[in-house]
Amino acid sequence: MDTREIKTQKDVINLLKNMGYTYISPEDINKYKDREKDIILKKILKESLSRINTFIYRGEEFKFSERNINSAIDKIESIDGDSKVIINENIHRSLNLGESFKEEEQTGVGQSFSMKYIDFKNIENNVFHVTEEFIVQRVNQDEREKTRRPDLVLFVNGIPLGVIELKSALVSIKEGISQMIRNQGKDEIPDLFKYSQILLAGNASSYRYGTTETPEKFWSIWKEEDKKFEVPPVGNRSITEIDKGVFSFFEKNRFLEIIRNYIIYDKNVKKVARYQQYFAIKEILKKIKTFDNENKRGGGLIWHTQGSGKSLTMVMLAMAIKREVSGAKIVVVTDRKELDKQISKTFAHCDFGDVSNAESGRDLLLKIKQGKTMITTIINKFVTVRREKEEIKDNNVFLLVDEAHRSQSSDLHAAMKKVFPKGCYLGFTGTPLLKSEKSSFQKFGGLIHAYKIDEAVKDKAVLPLLYEGRLVDQWINDEKGMERKFELICKGLNEEQKKSLEEKWARFQKVASSEKRLEVIAMDINEHFKNNFKNTGFKGMIIAERKYPAVKYHEIFEEYGDVKTAFILSKEDTREGHEVVDGENKNYVAKKIAEKVKEFGSYEAYESWAIDEFLNGDEIDILIVADKLITGFDAPKAAVLYIDKQMKEHKLLQAIARVNRLATGKEFGYVLDYRGLLGNLDQALTSYTSLDGFDEDDLIGTVIDIKNEIAKIKTNYSHLTDLFKSVKNKDFEDFCVFLEDEKLREKFYLLFKEFSKSLKLVMGSEKTYEIISDEEMTKYKKDAAFYNKLRKAVRLRYYEDIDFGEYEGQMQKLLDTYISSGETNQLTKLMNIFHEDFDKEVSRLGGSRAKADTIRNALTKTIVEKREDNPVFYDSLVQKINKILEEYKNKRISEDEYLSSIKEIRTLLANEESSLQNSYPEELKNSGLGKALYDNVGEVFLESLNNKEKLVEFVVECTELLLKKSKKPDWETNVDVHNEIELEIEDKLWELQNSENVKFEIEESAEIIMSIGKSRLGKKG
Repeated sequence: MDTREIKTQKDVINLLKNMGYTYISPEDINKYKDREKDIILKKILKESLSRINTFIYRGEEFKFSERNINSAIDKIESIDGDSKVIINENIHRSLNLGESFKEEEQTGVGQSFSMKYIDFKNIENNVFHVTEEFIVQRVNQDEREKTRRPDLVLFVNGIPLGVIELKSALVSIKEGISQMIRNQGKDEIPDLFKYSQILLAGNASSYRYGTTETPEKFWSIWKEEDKKFEVPPVGNRSITEIDKGVFSFFEKNRFLEIIRNYIIYDKNVKKVARYQQYFAIKEILKKIKTFDNENKRGGGLIWHTQGSGKSLTMVMLAMAIKREVSGAKIVVVTDRKELDKQISKTFAHCDFGDVSNAESGRDLLLKIKQGKTMITTIINKFVTVRREKEEIKDNNVFLLVDEAHRSQSSDLHAAMKKVFPKGCYLGFTGTPLLKSEKSSFQKFGGLIHAYKIDEAVKDKAVLPLLYEGRLVDQWINDEKGMERKFELICKGLNEEQKKSLEEKWARFQKVASSEKRLEVIAMDINEHFKNNFKNTGFKGMIIAERKYPAVKYHEIFEEYGDVKTAFILSKEDTREGHEVVDGENKNYVAKKIAEKVKEFGSYEAYESWAIDEFLNGDEIDILIVADKLITGFDAPKAAVLYIDKQMKEHKLLQAIARVNRLATGKEFGYVLDYRGLLGNLDQALTSYTSLDGFDEDDLIGTVIDIKNEIAKIKTNYSHLTDLFKSVKNKDFEDFCVFLEDEKLREKFYLLFKEFSKSLKLVMGSEKTYEIISDEEMTKYKKDAAFYNKLRKAVRLRYYEDIDFGEYEGQMQKLLDTYISSGETNQLTKLMNIFHEDFDKEVSRLGGSRAKADTIRNALTKTIVEKREDNPVFYDSLVQKINKILEEYKNKRISEDEYLSSIKEIRTLLANEESSLQNSYPEELKNSGLGKALYDNVGEVFLESLNNKEKLVEFVVECTELLLKKSKKPDWETNVDVHNEIELEIEDKLWELQNSENVKFEIEESAEIIMSIGKSRLGKKG
């Protein structure tokens, strides 16, 4: 372990001691377990359960019996479920609610009494411990790594509820997160993580937190909003970021508070509150405990930008209110049926309990009178309730109003106030308040908590949005303008792609001028999506002005055949201000809908299929909408939004947020605007009519001009080329030799990745040619091809399986579309050294040195991976390789001799023929295991044992023993079987030693034999 890492670990332990944790050393930890393999410190848990639990029967206080204390320990240890998260949820429920046990011996009756694992009311009644390098047995115990050792594990009453992985300040915390995720795998140490509640990974300068099975992209930062919540003194050293993180999560009160109140399970996904959710709820709970002169509770507004978990904040708040306020009744109010269904599902997924949906205004009243404590409804139902002229004057009714900006200041809000005059109103919005709304909301209760757009982007809770205006109206009747548009779309494409585009362009001569605009936009979208997003796993959305253009877009894409689309339309609404499709257009839309009804049985079935395919499948690339799904539709795979609809204010902000959700490999959300809603972003956002109702400060971070990102390619290109400044001849082989150093290769991969991402962005934008000349673009494309060829060559030459991971598919898309479709740019996976494709790749390399280096590095990696099969044999090959390399570097052999010698080693490796003996005995020639034992046992015995026949006889016996025992299904992980085998081998060794009157290490020899047997069996036998 790095000395810096050791220091960080010791510093954190000292901090935890100052926070009231008792330290247990790794040497002493087993004193608190019943068995070495235990995860729970049962001796501590037993004492804690006995101390913190009593029960009352007939006015008398009793302690639980030892039998029930032991049963409680067995219960939490044996909790099961269909998945790790379900097991974790069941354990979390037990931690919060406890378990019930009968105490017939003490009471004489069969009544059950609740026993708690944690005393949440009296925090100091619990005991808190920390240990380091906590040894946990792996499920899949290979010989090299039988255990894992998380850096720090934190226990409450002996139960491991926190895990911390620490790194040196020079190491990315991503490594700590990756380790934490790896350790949760089914072959690793999942039993530790079925108890864990908070996971922390960090170094002295930064940290991230998550919980069980949190994907890497959702590990979050925490910003402390409580100014009084300060890290205790840590001696003379400065307080670091990891100190702040450890204190924020593991201060004893905060730790238990988060476990009890701020962890939820949303449809089998475990989630822990983000800091804005935690502090918002804390502020709301303070506010609702204040009362005015009419005995009404304080309410107000919560503005948390879209994508930051607003719905889950409502769920956690509802849970907190039910805990804090006796007799609380919660009504969740939305303004649309889809949102009502969605919020009801969210509460149900979180195992909230009995959630009732009010089917009408009268039903809403009835449910309140029946004492239902959790109701969801649509705001317009309050109008019918008001007609009943009934009032419910209960100040324990809490109305959580979603998307409050659309309803709170309207007549509908007045209707709510009439029905619940003493209700506590808590409004939630994902978009900023309009200037005109701020005064009305101030009267309503004021702003309780805000989490603005720029904060969410900075925290990486949502993605930044890149905006590009692509106004086309002026080109419709301008032939020269149309040709310019065609050239823009063609920029960067090869001749074959241009020819395909010309065929589509010919359609414009056949369409009416009124539809030409749709055709131009459809082609632009088709080419943009096909060239930048198709087959990358990401999706797009088109927002059309009305139903007819939505369906028309779908028809055009079907005719092109490049991009798969579906349309989603709202049911016809004849209310004033809503679209009524008439005439031929109405018939056209009706016909298309009828086709879907015929295919799927109903329009609802088609819609359900389309949404599911868009979210989870491969059948739909782009979803086309007119009114539906513009708001409240969470689709992480949606990466690009094409807007062809006049929109403003909240509607516009909600629409563009469809593409700001996090997803693996997604750097930005892209917004392409065909209506000129934000022009060229060359002035303040409030200068545009579509957003002039907001305050400028509230819009900071909403969108980024794509031109700003395009300009970054010059910097990224410069950093990449600067890496190779010291390469003298600029010959391809010189570049490859320069990258022999592993650290330089890592830097090259990183810089090339950043350049490639910039180039991808550049190639997908029309604005590129306002900033970058054709000459520069040609240079970037040519060099991208060169550096990708170099990347491929050094990966093969140094035989390393390092790639772009989540960006690999997008990289390949960039190369295929804009640079070349030849094999030079084809990204490749690491090939087996013995595969014929490996030989083909090697044969393409230029000189003998390049070929020899490639084979040598492949040999070295393969030997490392296979060493446990036959350590002596593979170590001898390493020695030979090192000797050959030394001779070449000292110019004692030529490049051709270097290649020839390395090929000889490859032959030895391929045939697994040891050079230690002249030949193998006949009895062992057909047994890879036998030959491996002969090599290694012979190395131990040959000096003292001259009787080779005895050696062969011993090896054959050990081989047969291992083959026989390995037929047991669980032999690889069964410690009892291992001990049994080792004892039998040791017996044979004693016999051999005594009969031949020789001396050797019995235990060491037995371990070697066992190790080789475990490594080989199941592979070669």
